[in-house]
Amino acid sequence: MVEPFVHIVNLSLQYGSHTILQDLNWQIFPGEHWLIGGKSGSGKTSLAQAIVGQRKTLGEVSIRFHEAPSLTPKAVYVSSWFQFTNLEGDRNFYYQQRYNKFAKNDTLTVHAELLHHAKVEQLRFEDVQRYLEAFGFDNFQDQQLIEMSSGEHKKLQLVKALWLQPQLLIIDQPYTGLDVQTRKTLNTFFDELAEKGSQLVLINNDDELPNCINRFAEIREGKLHFVNSVQEIEKEENRIRKPLPYFLQQDPQVSAEVMVQMNNINVSYGDKHVLKNISWKIKAGDKWLLQGHNGSGKSTLLSLINGDHPQAYANDIHLFGKKRGSGESIWDIKAHLGIISPELHWYFDSNAKIWQTIASGFFDSVGLYQNLGFDKKQKLDQVLDFFDLTEYKNHTLGTLPLGKQRLALLARTIVKNPELLILDEPCQGLDAEQSRYFNEVVDDLCKHGQTLIYVGHFQSQLPKCINNRLILEKGKVKACEQDIESIPQ
Repeated sequence: MVEPFVHIVNLSLQYGSHTILQDLNWQIFPGEHWLIGGKSGSGKTSLAQAIVGQRKTLGEVSIRFHEAPSLTPKAVYVSSWFQFTNLEGDRNFYYQQRYNKFAKNDTLTVHAELLHHAKVEQLRFEDVQRYLEAFGFDNFQDQQLIEMSSGEHKKLQLVKALWLQPQLLIIDQPYTGLDVQTRKTLNTFFDELAEKGSQLVLINNDDELPNCINRFAEIREGKLHFVNSVQEIEKEENRIRKPLPYFLQQDPQVSAEVMVQMNNINVSYGDKHVLKNISWKIKAGDKWLLQGHNGSGKSTLLSLINGDHPQAYANDIHLFGKKRGSGESIWDIKAHLGIISPELHWYFDSNAKIWQTIASGFFDSVGLYQNLGFDKKQKLDQVLDFFDLTEYKNHTLGTLPLGKQRLALLARTIVKNPELLILDEPCQGLDAEQSRYFNEVVDDLCKHGQTLIYVGHFQSQLPKCINNRLILEKGKVKACEQDIESIPQ
């Protein structure tokens, strides 16, 4: 009789009065590679953390490691977010710090992070080179952790996990922030690891999976339910379409016919050139898609528009009718736009209540430090109702499932009805139904005069209103397409 590799008996977890896992039983046998899906907040991450001992639960979890010369007898969990610290071991970062040359030198470089990982796990450094080359890190090992985009952080997480070659590898949202080619490369490595005898568990709602995945399950009402395919995993319910709040049905006040004008923009850090001779014009009412591989310069380009990057002063940039550096403050710029990004989500105060999170959008802050007048309170209540967040208004952001956190941050982005929306990979971590709903809201907003910059890798997760595209490659403009009818992959 074959013994299970992982044996879970009566696993239970409760937060206050809310039951997450209830007497959950599960066995993983050799050769099985699992996809665990299900609704946001169903307990998938808690189960993964419990298996590797990062979450205290009731019940029993046992893992039978075996003799395998090429694999490490260890269970590794890769979280959906890369939690790095500064050189003193703190996570006290601020949103603009990655662009500030005087403040950013506070974290390890990629190379130093990998050396530390090799020392802790007793790995040979030469064994990581193939992963660095495959994920595009071979030329960026001097880059600091705080300088990296969310997609680059995810790739570094994956490099470290694959380098370790663990007997059990559990990855939460493995494809978050990755471009199309990187996803394909990752799946090849997953299949290779499975062929060596490692057991894989992916927490994900994606259809794009490695060939080795041969078991499927979801968590419902605290228990694991087995299904035959990813298509059978229960998705979020179709949300009832509501009309936009009345104040969002009014065209925003437009300050200039040309909102963004960039002429031959260059950004560099020492000898490293991030952006090279970028020119881009965004007119009022335009709907732009910004694309490019991880590390192509998208986040840096957006930081020049939203006022966060100090090198904007050294370049020829006009924002909302004024030349950058002509006396306007960062807050003058932010008053014109609303932004959501993985980095903003990562740095945002997770202890802020939902109503405070949304209301901070009136003031472009990462917390609420001002009192709301009557008009702002009315708009806040309307937006809470529109996104079905009223019952969660006094919950803290960090206690809600990812899907509701993203809706709260979108609500924050639009609550002041800005003339320019910058949505940087807003659907990261959302399933197909959540992404569809999210993008329908964007389409509705853009019917009323909003200008849009949208960053996204996949045509299936894009608003329909987009009709222009800028593609970056290694910091340069690869293509600039206008008035296009559909967005090819």
